Amino acid sequence: MNLEEKIKNKEAVIGVVGLGYVGLPLSIEFAKAGFFVSGVDISEDKVKKLSAGNTDVLDIKKDDLVDVIDSGKLKIYNDYSVLKDADCICVTVPTPLNKTKEPDISHIKYAIDEIKKILHKDLLIVLESTTYPGTTRELIAKEVEKSGYEVGRDIYVAFSPERIDPGNKKFSTRNIPRVIGGITKDCTRLASCLYRSIIDKVFCLDSSEEAEMVKLLENTFRSVNIALVNEMAMMCDRMGVNIWKVIEGASTKPFGFMPFYPGPGIGGHCIPLDPIYLSWKAKSYNFYNRFIDLATDINGNMPRFVVNKLQRILNERNRSIKGSTLLIVGITYKNDVNDLRESPSLEVFKLLEELGAKVDFFDSYIKSFNNDNGEYRSIELNEKSLQSYECVLILTAHKNVDYNFILENSRLIFDTRNVFKDCEDSKVVRL
Repeated sequence: MNLEEKIKNKEAVIGVVGLGYVGLPLSIEFAKAGFFVSGVDISEDKVKKLSAGNTDVLDIKKDDLVDVIDSGKLKIYNDYSVLKDADCICVTVPTPLNKTKEPDISHIKYAIDEIKKILHKDLLIVLESTTYPGTTRELIAKEVEKSGYEVGRDIYVAFSPERIDPGNKKFSTRNIPRVIGGITKDCTRLASCLYRSIIDKVFCLDSSEEAEMVKLLENTFRSVNIALVNEMAMMCDRMGVNIWKVIEGASTKPFGFMPFYPGPGIGGHCIPLDPIYLSWKAKSYNFYNRFIDLATDINGNMPRFVVNKLQRILNERNRSIKGSTLLIVGITYKNDVNDLRESPSLEVFKLLEELGAKVDFFDSYIKSFNNDNGEYRSIELNEKSLQSYECVLILTAHKNVDYNFILENSRLIFDTRNVFKDCEDSKVVRL
């Protein structure tokens, strides 16, 4: 039986490398579809936790995880050697930026070095980790051929960018369309065959580079438009114009406009990072992405704008930010997730401390976090605690938080998320 027949008959063994926000939902979907799945992660603690049916990924239902583990369809390991029996391997490892804001593809390199030890004919390798155009060909296809296999005949290599939106109740792994681009046409065909077994709609491209560029275009589009509205917010602040009403008015146009919203900055695993991958790679072609660089600068400076505006708000009330007691509500990077990656709230917190403020935080999804000054724990939100703060900063808006209670018991609120949209209370100041 060839690889395509194995996939269609659900007899192919699937390996998933990296069991985080991308790899774990993917593993569960394959297992629910009837495949046997071997999940691999380098974190021993995560492997133990997942094997016991526990996860911090909010989009995963505990029952779904427990069901596929108890059925034997999903097994979780800390050892790459189990992949020797896999027919298809999906690589979903992190691709962060290093300290100098350059792409860190060390996790991909490590994964491929381990996979090279268990290569065999009729193996499909699909990279999902966001990266620059050319990575799949350079880091996987060439390494496979160095091992003596022909890509497109012996081993098949493709790229399919992950499309995960943490906290989104409408779109999940199955109903978010996927794009796929292989090194050869046969690579694309087999990869699309695999993903069509668990995903409703698959769109095939002509190369892995096109698929890699798709993900970067998607998130560069978002980064640039968020930067535009953030710059508009700063301009409207200077003019005394309500940016939220402006956006609401513009959104009534049924064509030619898509609303984006300002905030204290951008965070997460995609929007702050992906455009930089593209800009970095473009420089090797003597091409400089001015839109990306400008958007990165604007979005990266939003935490400072928030802090500077808070200083003005306090000054108008004869208060100094130094020595003030401040509460940040919402420390995660976006609403209704427990994810701190690249969260602008952390930068706001740090900047306020540097200015001498006493800062606490409350988040219904995060119990604690660490920075250079130590560990901070989420406070208990009650009438007494709220009244003790000179200002409450709303930096992330979670649906399970009682904002009316916050409004009733706070002295001053700086609302950066338009939570109090229709509120006319003078103690509420918007971004």
